[in-house]
Amino acid sequence: MKDELLEIGKKAKEEIEKISNLEGLNNLRVKYLGKRGEITSILRGISNVEPQKRPEIGAIANQIRAEIEELIEKKTKALKEEEKNKRMLEETIDVTLPGKRCAFGNKHPLTKILEEIQSIFLGLGFSVAEGPEVETDYYNFEALNLPKDHPARDMQDTFFINSEVLLRTHTSPVQVRVMEKAYPELPVKIICPGKVYRRDDDATHSPMFTQVEGLAVDKRITFSDLKGTLSKFVQIMFGEKTKVRFRPSFFPFTEPSAEVDISCVICAGKGCRVCGNTGWLEILGAGMVHPKVLEMSGYNPEEAAGFAFGMGVERIAMLKYGIDDLRLFYDNDLRFLKQF
Repeated sequence: MKDELLEIGKKAKEEIEKISNLEGLNNLRVKYLGKRGEITSILRGISNVEPQKRPEIGAIANQIRAEIEELIEKKTKALKEEEKNKRMLEETIDVTLPGKRCAFGNKHPLTKILEEIQSIFLGLGFSVAEGPEVETDYYNFEALNLPKDHPARDMQDTFFINSEVLLRTHTSPVQVRVMEKAYPELPVKIICPGKVYRRDDDATHSPMFTQVEGLAVDKRITFSDLKGTLSKFVQIMFGEKTKVRFRPSFFPFTEPSAEVDISCVICAGKGCRVCGNTGWLEILGAGMVHPKVLEMSGYNPEEAAGFAFGMGVERIAMLKYGIDDLRLFYDNDLRFLKQF
């Protein structure tokens, strides 16, 4: 058995020396050192050896095993180094080639328009205010002159969590909260950007959309201040040649109220399919803050007055970029988004 072990050790050394790849080296490891390897197979018959010779046989087996393991480890390192050097010689790098550009993302068109709107009004002296998207019935309706039985609520049918809590239908509740907090200080001059929710879903409406509302309250504010502010906004957003038109309308929280139109950005007011051959496009609603809204926020309508307006960011973006379907903003189609 001793001679057999010595012969196995000699044979293993010769084979390891000749091997030229890692796969073959791993097969030799299994062949000699595995559970069914040659050394293990011989040691299974050690019970047939005389008891006094067994320690010597065991010592020789362990020595040969250790020598084989050491040889395999050295050979593994040598083969890996050889493979690395070979790969470095084969894989050449052309340093004259231009570098690969990283794919950078870009801002969503609605984000770009929202930032542009905010920038314009910040330049006009407004500050930005935010509020909760989950709102109470009081702030969303009642504090804005919309009591529970008011028919105008039907126009803002929305998502109720319970009878007194809902997803806000406009950012007007932020205006009320700011006035309550600011009272009795004047002036109050804010815009309120944010997500709002209504039960609409078609090419020009979405269950969730982005709105920017504005509010200015002071002692001597008139409708002419509203017209001047919105006219300036339109000229900056759509160009100095864009005309503005105010049409009488109705909103429960403003009196008097108006719809604001601009000359069609597609046909420059001449009349086309987009504007229904009228030459005008509606962009937002506005008006003077209703006296009851001022009273519910603490202000005396005999001493203070204000104007308010509200616009959908998606609507502005559609006009600015010539988009005919609002749902494109939310489809996450990179072919569409990469154009901006």
